[in-house]
Amino acid sequence: MAIDYDKLMNWPFGQVEQTYTAKDSILYALGLGLGADPLDTDQLRYVFEEAAGFAALPTMAVVLAGPGFWARDPNSGISWQKVLHGEQEIVLHAPVPPAATMVAETKITEIIDKGADKGALLYQQRTLVEKTSGTKVATLYSTTFARADGGFGGPTGPTRPVHSLPDSAPDGFCDLPVLPQAALIYRLSGDPNPLHADPAVAAAAGFKAPILHGLCSLGVAGHAILKTCCDYDPSRFKSLGLRFSAPVYPGETIRTEIWRDGEVVSFRARVLERDQVVLNNGKAVVAN
Repeated sequence: MAIDYDKLMNWPFGQVEQTYTAKDSILYALGLGLGADPLDTDQLRYVFEEAAGFAALPTMAVVLAGPGFWARDPNSGISWQKVLHGEQEIVLHAPVPPAATMVAETKITEIIDKGADKGALLYQQRTLVEKTSGTKVATLYSTTFARADGGFGGPTGPTRPVHSLPDSAPDGFCDLPVLPQAALIYRLSGDPNPLHADPAVAAAAGFKAPILHGLCSLGVAGHAILKTCCDYDPSRFKSLGLRFSAPVYPGETIRTEIWRDGEVVSFRARVLERDQVVLNNGKAVVAN
C-alpha cells in the first residue's frame, strides 16, 4: 500500500491531552542521567521537588502529549518497520511547567517524495498549550524518514535546510555519561519500544545491545547546553534542533562539542568510546 499524499496531509491526529506531575518531570530528568552526582546542587532542582527553583528540563517538551506511533496504522500506507526519526526541533515559548495538563495538536506540514529507491520525508508539527492558563508552551518540529515509501508521486521538494556547523575547532565541550540503565528509565517517559529494552529485539534489528532512544540522546545534548551555556537556568533555554546520525548505547559517554556566537549555539555530539558522531547539525538559541 503506497502513501496517499492527500490522506496523510489530512491525517486525523485529534487533540491529545496529557496530565503529568512532578514525579514525571523527575523521572524524565533521571532518564537523562541528572542526579548521578548527589552533591551537584545545580542538577538537584530537576530531580528533587523540594529543591529551590524546582523545574522541568526544557527538552521534556518532546515527550508531552505526543500522537503515539500513528504510522503503524495500516491506512497510513507507511512501512513503519523502516521509518527513522531524522530530525527534531524544539521551540520554547514559555518554560515547561514541572506539573501541568498539556493539550497538543499535531499535523503533517509536508511530505517529500525522494524517489522510489530513496524514500520519503514527513515533516510534522506539534503545538503544546497548557490547558488551565491557555499558555502556548512549545512548538515541536520533526522529520520522519520513511525509507521504503518513496515513489508515490508527491512533491520532490523543497527539503528543509540543515544548520551548518562552523569550520573552526569547537569553543568547548561537555562530557556526560549515559547511565547503563538509562534506556530502561527513559522508556517510562513514554516510549516503550522493546528495541530499547530487550536484547533479542535489538539483535534482530542488527544491534549488539538495546540502544538508547534518539530523543534521550537529544536530551543529553540539551543537558549539556543547559549546563554549559545557561548555568542550569531553564528560562534562558529558547530552542534546540538537530539531526540524528547514529545510535548510542547505554553506558557510553556523549561529548557535546559547542560553538558560541552570541545567543546562537552550534553543536554536535559524539560518543567517545567509538569516536562516532551521533547528533549533528545542532543549533540552540539561549538568552545571555
